[in-house]
Amino acid sequence: MFPLLPTAPPTGARAIVGLSGGVDSAVTALLLREAGWDVQGLFMSNWEEDEDGYCTTAQDYQDARAVAAELGIPLHRVSFAREYRERVFAQFLSELRAGRTPNPDVLCNREIKFGLCLTWARRLGGTHFATGHYARLLPTPDGVGLFKARDLAKDQSYFLTAIEPGELPSLLMPLGELDKPEVRARARHAGLPVYDKPDSTGICFIGERPFRDFLARYLEPRPGPIEAVDGESLGTHEGLAFYTLGQRGGLAIGGRHGRPEDAWYVVHKDAIRNTLIVAQGHDHPSLLTGALASGAWHWLAPARTTPFAAAVKVRYRQADQAAQLLPRTDGTVLVHFEHAQRAVTPGQYVVAYRDERCLGGAVIESVGAAHLQGAAA
Repeated sequence: MFPLLPTAPPTGARAIVGLSGGVDSAVTALLLREAGWDVQGLFMSNWEEDEDGYCTTAQDYQDARAVAAELGIPLHRVSFAREYRERVFAQFLSELRAGRTPNPDVLCNREIKFGLCLTWARRLGGTHFATGHYARLLPTPDGVGLFKARDLAKDQSYFLTAIEPGELPSLLMPLGELDKPEVRARARHAGLPVYDKPDSTGICFIGERPFRDFLARYLEPRPGPIEAVDGESLGTHEGLAFYTLGQRGGLAIGGRHGRPEDAWYVVHKDAIRNTLIVAQGHDHPSLLTGALASGAWHWLAPARTTPFAAAVKVRYRQADQAAQLLPRTDGTVLVHFEHAQRAVTPGQYVVAYRDERCLGGAVIESVGAAHLQGAAA
């Protein structure tokens, strides 16, 4: 028999579980129900159905209904499609047009899942809102903190860095104590119909459709030159929005007389000249940086005002990197890496950790050694 993971509920507590139709949220509801919680499900849709077969909302809802029926819990449904377009998708497109590479999943968590959806859960009488995220919420001397999941391969704390710290006490994320095989085993043992449903791996609203084809519906074409770092003209790009730093594929640059046969990589996007700058070699010096400047830092732990050491990530799948963080009086942070990092990308997020605890994060605004200047500002 599997051990219970969630603690017993407080008197009068009700957990509203964000049931997505997948196995993770299904097991979240299962664990809470087994622990004695009053559980209800809430299915949230953020994207309108389309005709190309990539949007899976209809099937996901039917799967969520089947899970709720198996568990004997009510299921509510709500659409945030309009709010999603206004609060997440519009900013996503704006950032792409500016030549940056945004992370819509972080914004979706802040604005939709732990914003609008959390508010809706409270309207349903929920004292707590539960999700199938792989992260842990643990007590600390300064309140509830966000920590990495025990299964570091599935940890999703990076995507949760922008949620409001004041909401953490009312959230439940029981999967943070499990690994994925355990989750599927629990679902199979309980007879949940989604126990073997494949994980969703696409961006939250795009799904697993071809990324460039999808963006072409919303972004006007802006072709421009492709140049080597030494200024040689190499071809034409389709629009800076379709490329990201470190990208290798899709450049259509063939062999060049007098140059080695090494692959070409995007090293810079010059938005002013609408020019894509490329270089040869996976670790070309133009792809490496020792420092970055963040936007306004969002703290999930007590704010720091003096320099401190931490582990940081500048992308989801990256291993922790040692760095020195220098908070500035304007609320931004300078990050100086112990070792130079590859393809640090403006628009993505930098997230800091100390002893598995997520300290917070911010959008990466710019990169380069020039940010060493004015560190004490």
